[in-house]
Amino acid sequence: MQFKNTDNWNMRKTNLTVPLQSNLTQIIAEDIFKNGDCDLPSLATASTDDVMHQWAGLGYYSRARNLHRAAQMVMQEFGGKFPDNIDDLQLLPGIGRSTAGAILSIAFQQRATILDGNVKRVLARYLAITDPIDRTIENTMWETATAFTPKKRSADYTQAIMDLGATLCTRSKPQCPRCPFVVTCRAHAAGIAELLPTKKATRTIPTRTATFLILRTDGKILLQKRPPHGIWGGLWSLPEISGEPDKKQIRTLCSNEFHLDVKKFTTLPPFRHTFSHYHLNIHPVIIPAVMPAKVMECTEQIWYNLNQPEPIGLPKPVQNILRNLA
Repeated sequence: MQFKNTDNWNMRKTNLTVPLQSNLTQIIAEDIFKNGDCDLPSLATASTDDVMHQWAGLGYYSRARNLHRAAQMVMQEFGGKFPDNIDDLQLLPGIGRSTAGAILSIAFQQRATILDGNVKRVLARYLAITDPIDRTIENTMWETATAFTPKKRSADYTQAIMDLGATLCTRSKPQCPRCPFVVTCRAHAAGIAELLPTKKATRTIPTRTATFLILRTDGKILLQKRPPHGIWGGLWSLPEISGEPDKKQIRTLCSNEFHLDVKKFTTLPPFRHTFSHYHLNIHPVIIPAVMPAKVMECTEQIWYNLNQPEPIGLPKPVQNILRNLA
């Protein structure tokens, strides 16, 4: 991806990266644009594979897709001008009420309210809100956050309260003695700062199992592009079946999808990959393959050359598997 320098990029970069709200995504944004500052037209016209390749391995792939789609929407529906009002901002993919407020405040110097995770934690402790943050509590927090937001220097306040939650009023071991609000903080006075905000009842993360099929021929591996939505949406991955390796299932899938008669396969050591909401136990299986030409011509399937890897988006587990095969 080639990007051009633009005078307005500082504001635009804020617009595009504030929604992601993490150091990790700030870093990848910089990495995507390492060959020059990115302008919106460059990002909008970049290929999905290019964007996903830069993002690959970081997780939360919907953020990359939203970033890309938002740039496209700004160019196509807003004439290349980033929206500067709360309603239009929330039309962009991945931008909700709080993110829109942050953009308006920081990028456009407007008085606007934010209520991200850091701000919720600060308010919960400052006001000693002991109930779990449900919809009703959150609505009250919005009212409070709006009342606290000053009419002047709103951008400074927005950045400060986010930084306060990120650096001092942290999830664990809050540094209360260093906090400028320690004298008036109700949670600190009650000795319960580290206990707030009250967590909702947690549930056990389920475990799933999948067999990844490594169809290999002449140093090349067959990859399939996953659907645009869902886990690893838009990334290139290995064909898979649910459950542990099963010879009948493997032969059936390979016969039906690839016209391949599987006579033998080799299992590799299984490993676990953890998503935010479940564990995935992965069983890689190597299958010698000689594929028909029509599989290679399919736009959603490619032969990935281990010796000359293409710059495409790959999930972290698949990256690790291919790296070990090279």
